[in-house]
Amino acid sequence: MASPGMSLMGDPIQTAVPSLKVMRLQSPELRQPNAGSLESHSILGATLGLPDSFGVIHVGETFTAYLGALNVSNELKVLGLKVAAQLQTPNHRHPLPSRLDDDNSAGGVVVDPGGGVDAIVSRVLEEQGQHILRVEVGYRTSDGSTKTLRKFYRFNVSKPLDIRELTVRSGDASCFVSLSVENVSSNSTPFTISSVDFQTSPGLEAELIGGTTPSTKHYGDDNTDNNNNNTHKSATELFDGCGRLDPGACFRYMFHVKATSEDASLKGIACGDELGMAVFSWRKAMGEAGRIASSPVTCPAEKPPGLITATKNPSKFMMGTGNRYVVHGSGLSVDVAATSANRSATTLAKNNENNSRDVLPALDQVLPVTVEPVDPPSSMALGQPQQVQFLVVNHSETPMTLQLQMRLNNMSGVVVCGPSFVNLGELPSSGGSTIVGVRLVALVSGLLRIQGCCIVDLTTGKELPQPPLFNVFVEHAAPATQ
Repeated sequence: MASPGMSLMGDPIQTAVPSLKVMRLQSPELRQPNAGSLESHSILGATLGLPDSFGVIHVGETFTAYLGALNVSNELKVLGLKVAAQLQTPNHRHPLPSRLDDDNSAGGVVVDPGGGVDAIVSRVLEEQGQHILRVEVGYRTSDGSTKTLRKFYRFNVSKPLDIRELTVRSGDASCFVSLSVENVSSNSTPFTISSVDFQTSPGLEAELIGGTTPSTKHYGDDNTDNNNNNTHKSATELFDGCGRLDPGACFRYMFHVKATSEDASLKGIACGDELGMAVFSWRKAMGEAGRIASSPVTCPAEKPPGLITATKNPSKFMMGTGNRYVVHGSGLSVDVAATSANRSATTLAKNNENNSRDVLPALDQVLPVTVEPVDPPSSMALGQPQQVQFLVVNHSETPMTLQLQMRLNNMSGVVVCGPSFVNLGELPSSGGSTIVGVRLVALVSGLLRIQGCCIVDLTTGKELPQPPLFNVFVEHAAPATQ
């Protein structure tokens, strides 16, 4: 039996050397007729130019390339032809599958004179920086050995959009996430934001605040309503709603992220918990689509100022001197509970001063007992007592016999009406809790803080001052009608 590359007579079979052609497949670019422009008689016009290189490529686009291996010989065949491609990114190397993979596994194909094989490869670009398309062509020589032809095509992938986020906590199990997206393309390319989505972590859901995204509301969707109401959108309104983002311009979106599952609602959203990530879909002028995601958004910490030194100056801490911090809506109790549930991790963080992204080390040790208002009123009538419920939680590792104290000399504008010291009894360790009611009365009108709360361990006599509890607007009571 003849070996590969040998004739039946044992003579070497002459083979041709293949030629490789590579081209990126993309839409033509507007207003760039300098490379392969169409003739003036074309119905598309001369402003549509065929790109002469890989061109400008952005993160989120799908890179698509045409690979062609040709036999340029008029007499000889190419034996055992194989074509494979890889995309090398700044951090990874990805094989690019194609329809030639089966032929490559079978030992390659025979290409007749003047013939060739081709394939299309593609991959979504997820990294910024220099990329290399590595194309490898293998074939058998006249003596039966294998030769390989490698070519490398370098191109740069730039970041089209800059996404910045600002997260504010709005309770134990919800946050507001503000997202700013700016067109930072280096070649002044305008984009159209086609959709905005916030992909949440399990147990959470996100709601867009202040309207619909460009993907959920289009001009044609409102024709029926506009006809019924006899209203028409101006050109400015249509332009503002199309999602077009010119170079240097920016859009801002806000999402309300909250817990929906029972487990997530009971656990709450603690500092450092991942909320999810924003995903923006965009298109260029010729319809090229892309998607880009933000970095993971986490729940921020809202620590009470002066917490570490609270025991040294308890009055200043309880009155919140020099700051506007209040417990309600800050998620402080959830943060302490999460820290208490993972004491080993917090101990490590305490020993490493550089390992703190606004996370208090050993938070449950600094504040072993928390006091949190339960559905506090947003307003009170001047001079009219009102009952307010408070949740007291013991986060320490030992049971504690506690007393709640509302200290008059640390309260301002709103004071206790009735007993100011309430015995809570013994609270179990690691999450033991009780609810206590306190009657409050406002003495002056305006926007005030409920403050002056302190927890005392009756066994040891240790005082645990609490930060201001919540804000309330005090207004004059409406006069009684005759």
